[in-house]
Amino acid sequence: MKKTPLGGLAATGVFVALFAAIFTWRFYHLQGPVPPVVPAVFVGVAVICGYLGVKVKSRREEGRIGLDRSQLNPVTAAQFLVVGKAAAWTGAIVGGYYAGRAAYQLAQASWLASAADELPGVAAAAATAIAMAGAGIYLERACEVPPPTEGETR
Repeated sequence: MKKTPLGGLAATGVFVALFAAIFTWRFYHLQGPVPPVVPAVFVGVAVICGYLGVKVKSRREEGRIGLDRSQLNPVTAAQFLVVGKAAAWTGAIVGGYYAGRAAYQLAQASWLASAADELPGVAAAAATAIAMAGAGIYLERACEVPPPTEGETR
């Protein structure tokens, strides 16, 4: 599996942010405030990804990845890698959406009371989603294994 390209994540986030800003400009009246549970979920996923990344990285550095009971199963590490990749892409897409929405609301906050009132929740959702993307990248990179040496077989 290939590494998640950081440029691809950034480009996706920027594209979605531009789309969200245009969408919010046109349909702001249909969007409600961001519930407080949204940033909390993003923080929870980021914390889980960070914790798993630290654990997998320490096991990998100690040479404790294998099929023994005391070791981390390689299939489990591969599953964590997929979780990290999913968190990274989800964070980039959702973070881009909330960043675009926050950009529109920041521009309108001086004369639109609802935009000013909802801005902290939208900004928190954007920041925590981007943090989730970062934690997902960290987990994905922590789950990488070096290529086999010349004498080893796959």
